[in-house]
Amino acid sequence: MSEAGGGRGFGSSVPQRAPWSLVAATAALCLVSATSVWTAGASPMSREEKQKLGNQVLEMFDHAYGNYMEHAYPADELMPLTCRGRVRGQEPSRGDVDDALGKFSLTLIDSLDTLVVLNKTKEFEDAVRKVLRDVNLDNDVVVSVFETNIRVLGGLLGGHSLAIMLKEKGEYMQWYNDELLQMAKQLGYKLLPAFNTTSGLPYPRINLKFGIRKPEARTGTETDTCTACAGTLILEFAALSRFTGATIFEEYARKALDFLWEKRQRSSNLVGVTINIHTGDWVRKDSGVGAGIDSYYEYLLKAYVLLGDDSFLERFNTHYDAIMRYISQPPLLLDVHIHKPMLNARTWMDALLAFFPGLQVLKGDIRPAIETHEMLYQVIKKHNFLPEAFTTDFRVHWAQHPLRPEFAESTYFLYKATGDPYYLEVGKTLIENLNKYARVPCGFAAMKDVRTGSHEDRMDSFFLAEMFKYLYLLFADKEDVIFDIEDYIFTTEAHLLPLWLSTTNQRISKKNTTSEYTELDDSNFDWTCPNTQILFPNDPLYAQSIREPLKNVVDKSCPRGIIRVREESFRSGAKPPLRARDFMATNPEHLEILKKMGVSLIHLKDGRVQLVQHAIQAASSIDAEDGLRFMQEMIELSSQQQKEQQLPPRAVQIVSHPFFGRVVLTAGPAQFGLDLSKHKETRGFVASSKPYNGCSELTNPEAVMGKIALIQRGQCMFAEKARNIQNAGAIGGIVIDDNEGSSSDTAPLFQMAGDGKDTDDITIPMLFLFSKEGSIILDAIREYEEVEVLLSDKAKDRDTDDAASISPSEQNSNPTENHETTSLDGECTDLDNQLQEQSETEEDSNPNVSWGKKVQPIDSILADWNEDIEAFEMMEKDEL
Repeated sequence: MSEAGGGRGFGSSVPQRAPWSLVAATAALCLVSATSVWTAGASPMSREEKQKLGNQVLEMFDHAYGNYMEHAYPADELMPLTCRGRVRGQEPSRGDVDDALGKFSLTLIDSLDTLVVLNKTKEFEDAVRKVLRDVNLDNDVVVSVFETNIRVLGGLLGGHSLAIMLKEKGEYMQWYNDELLQMAKQLGYKLLPAFNTTSGLPYPRINLKFGIRKPEARTGTETDTCTACAGTLILEFAALSRFTGATIFEEYARKALDFLWEKRQRSSNLVGVTINIHTGDWVRKDSGVGAGIDSYYEYLLKAYVLLGDDSFLERFNTHYDAIMRYISQPPLLLDVHIHKPMLNARTWMDALLAFFPGLQVLKGDIRPAIETHEMLYQVIKKHNFLPEAFTTDFRVHWAQHPLRPEFAESTYFLYKATGDPYYLEVGKTLIENLNKYARVPCGFAAMKDVRTGSHEDRMDSFFLAEMFKYLYLLFADKEDVIFDIEDYIFTTEAHLLPLWLSTTNQRISKKNTTSEYTELDDSNFDWTCPNTQILFPNDPLYAQSIREPLKNVVDKSCPRGIIRVREESFRSGAKPPLRARDFMATNPEHLEILKKMGVSLIHLKDGRVQLVQHAIQAASSIDAEDGLRFMQEMIELSSQQQKEQQLPPRAVQIVSHPFFGRVVLTAGPAQFGLDLSKHKETRGFVASSKPYNGCSELTNPEAVMGKIALIQRGQCMFAEKARNIQNAGAIGGIVIDDNEGSSSDTAPLFQMAGDGKDTDDITIPMLFLFSKEGSIILDAIREYEEVEVLLSDKAKDRDTDDAASISPSEQNSNPTENHETTSLDGECTDLDNQLQEQSETEEDSNPNVSWGKKVQPIDSILADWNEDIEAFEMMEKDEL
């Protein structure tokens, strides 16, 4: 899915025309029979260790949920670094991410059924009472239809499902009378105006109070939505119809799915990432299984399981065949163009595709699920978490990690399908990494940069809705859960819907609109549960044999990218296609190859050179594909060369009581002073300089002597500030932004420039913090007086130094086993694409200082290139 990521359902393929009262039993049978098989390559985990890990998950959930309730409720989410609630409009805007927030206590609603899964029935009952008493769904706020559906509507329905289950058991919720369902119905009606389009695809956003298009609504002018946004509604909307008898919700969700199916690219059977909600034209024509599309595929398969409509399975199988033909390049899953599916659309993968192995388990296609999962696990072992995006040679592309649960989800389903204790060890690693690197005093903080270990003041609701659910179920035996989990299907947000809905209130006429198939391999249309004898053919080491070749696929040597090279490229006697790294603008042979690929060289008046490709001018379709690949390589090459001139982010880690290294702040580096990547980190207590701007000789040298000085940005050069605090005896300096409210969450990383003079005399390390991160240190000083920090190139392990100061309970939750915490060093270093060139003059900017001083020859070739390639990709006539 596009933002939340998500839980992906239970069981496996069910018989095509089995009585739907048998669906739950059939799905359960598939998993029970599968869990009896495990590979001899991993030692079984004892019942005692599984219980210990399950209890650790419970303690972690209590830490996250308890801090949300204490410091944030009734706000939507917890800000774990500043120990307060995130209220929309009161914090700097984070763009589309904030569209999930609707002032409806999002985290509480998203956590309802998690409480029951974790056997916290009393807390669940209290939480339901709070929702009924405090939550208002009539707020004047614009929210994402997609996020509100999967998190809030799904959360209310999941809570209702388990509330009626508990009521039937006779101990809890005896007072409950469908109140959560009534709230869900109210919310469903508030979302319906979004479907007022000619296509039936919903607007991406809606005002909870005023709907669409009204002047007060401040929305309704959008023309595009993502495929997952429009195609991830059927489970929640159909469940709402089945629970209430109001068929309108299921009808609207089916219409949206029908439209997406009709608009698929017919020759490839793929769908694009974004679509025009009025015309049905594809806006972004790249296709994959990650962000923007993911849960559309998931909901087709699960809609078949929940609703018993064969057309949904037929559609899923058609898409799945296309995915395995074009997108799957084991162990990678790479986006392609829907009209040119043999051509990769990009050379990196996003973290949301980590759900796909779990979906493949549901499909019954285990081998590729094991391969992709293992590749992802190797990336995690290198970086501790899965970066938001990483390249085909496993370097960091986007460095953030918002504690996404998709990998944990796939781990759970692979364990249920194989019974292989290897996946229990994988889950144990996830628990250790969360406690070691993400745990902070007020909850768990998202990673701002997996390379440095710095944090972001963010704990999304999906972390509680999904992560703890999957981790607990991974280690739980059947008797550890108070109800039969196999009687339910997981939504994309891991909310639980009962399978008996398949036979309830079936008033929708189910006409099969699936038509005009391309010819497919019959093996793609399995109608029964996969047999474990087929999945593991007489070989207890089957799964291990699949994983073993991938053990070293991610290593420090920076392996070259694994990119599909079409068979045609290696035709006998044919030269390999021209690569961007080999191109020389003065080579006549290269210019001739460009012409053959449809690439034109344009000389601009200012002396620069511009490249433009027109596929229609290429000598052949293969040459056109080579040309587009060449252009994409040029972009990647230029971007990498620019990044190599930049310095990576640094880390400020608070190591004194009560933080003990758990709070890590993203810091900007300096182009002068001690290089923390080459020297040992600097550790010391902090002290504010006087004057605070540090622009003159300090009047309190005794206060900063032997300490790390805090100084405010502005009024003089950074280098001048550094010299003044160094002369006063400071061992380091932290410059705090004077722009109130600035944050690394919303601004690109800042790099401090010198003053245009020789700065070799500055020998102390200098780092830059935005206002929000700096205020965390200032607040800590006000509360604890003595605050000690560590300045380093990346966060250090938090269970080594100061271990004696951590309470026993904290020590138990932070494993002492040493795991590799390697970031990408040397040639492997890859900066977050959010890093941008910034410098400073008299008022903190210097026109003579630029990160791009070393002009690369490639820069002249790529002038204005990004604009042209975007225009090219948007061309309607892009078929070869």
